[in-house]
Amino acid sequence: MDFHTILTIRRQWDVAGEMEYHERPASFRQARLNPFDRGEEDDGPPGGKTPPRDEMRPELFSSESRSQSLDRAMDLGLAEDHFSRPVGSFVASDIEQLKMAIEECKRLILELPEHSERQKDTVVKLIHLRLKLQELKDPEEDEPNLRVLLEHRFSKEKSKSVKQTCDKCSTIIWGLIQTWYTCTGCYYRCHSKCLNLINKPCVRSKVSHQSAYELSICPEIGLDRQDYRCAECRTPVSLRGVPSEARQCDYTGQYYCSTCHWNDTAVIPARVIHNWEFEPRKVCRSSMRYLALMIPRPVLKLREINPLLFNFVEELVEIRKLRQDILLMKPYFITCKEAMEARLLLQLHDRQHFVENNDMYSLQDLIDISSGRLSCSLTEIHTTFAKHIKLDCDRCQAKGFVCELCKEGDILFPFDSHTTVCHDCSAVFHRDCFYDNSTTCPKCARMTERKHDEPPDLKDT
Repeated sequence: MDFHTILTIRRQWDVAGEMEYHERPASFRQARLNPFDRGEEDDGPPGGKTPPRDEMRPELFSSESRSQSLDRAMDLGLAEDHFSRPVGSFVASDIEQLKMAIEECKRLILELPEHSERQKDTVVKLIHLRLKLQELKDPEEDEPNLRVLLEHRFSKEKSKSVKQTCDKCSTIIWGLIQTWYTCTGCYYRCHSKCLNLINKPCVRSKVSHQSAYELSICPEIGLDRQDYRCAECRTPVSLRGVPSEARQCDYTGQYYCSTCHWNDTAVIPARVIHNWEFEPRKVCRSSMRYLALMIPRPVLKLREINPLLFNFVEELVEIRKLRQDILLMKPYFITCKEAMEARLLLQLHDRQHFVENNDMYSLQDLIDISSGRLSCSLTEIHTTFAKHIKLDCDRCQAKGFVCELCKEGDILFPFDSHTTVCHDCSAVFHRDCFYDNSTTCPKCARMTERKHDEPPDLKDT
């Protein structure tokens, strides 16, 4: 029987309520020794007579006797004293009896007919026996709401979800009966009983102290250099899976055990920068958390790491031009009252580096460029910004330029596609006019001539 069927039966049992749950085992024990032998006494021959013992088939008799003995052992685990918490702690015999009852339940489930009522009832009993055993091993205590350990800031969780997995012991966290914590920095999850066993520091501290990616593609050093041990917990590993399977992390290139490497996948920054490849690769748990925290950080300077990438990826050139235009629009907005009230620059609040420079990228930027999402959103924002400056705001329009070379045409702005900006005085001209006039800037010429005409005493001041 699969795990989903067990969960479905468990939910149905919980809906029935705790009262019914306590009353049903008691009613079974009062009615008959074996709770699964339903109707066998009532279905006998007319007149209430039962056939002689020697007339019964020996194979049926032996099967029923074994089933009754299994039911007796299983029923011990569901006695009322196991489900009522006494004053003080449970003794070891209670746990041993529960373990025996669980084993008998598991054996009986395999022997009973598939999807039968008796099998479903046994599964329900097995679930509650296991939950009770877990409760005895991990009793509820008054746990603090916040724990600080190895730079982790663990916050006590109140969710009752059973879909979480402990990052320390790799087992399911049963939120119904177990206390568990989540680190608010790196989202490390674990049981309360596993807190004192944690030996991995918080990944967020690494992000704060070392905000840089490994830019070599899968820098493998070999198992022999790792002494055939996990790179993190030092557990013995082997490629043959004995004693533990060695799993390689594509980000660090090192090998890890199955406890530290769950075959999670992530986009590798080195493969993106050098090969423009975005296929997720298998990484260890610590690398997965590190990459998840680093993905929005603008730490990639593509112009220095791989400048040739702009020659082969057209989308990068388009995004670079849009970012350059936005930087040219920024002075208009920070001096415009209407733009400040409308908070136009906050449209880029999730990519703040776009209004600070045009050469730093985050891994998320590159992923969105590859998928086309960034080009669409940034073009829309660029259109909104340009509309405010050129059409909606009179103050911003008054800060435009007239081409001093031809003195014709509309008002020019530095972010227009057909203009050129002087690098010395920031004057704006038509591109064709500027290059046809031997790239001589009239404004720069006037400023130079004015300096020569100034009196010596004014120059000194």
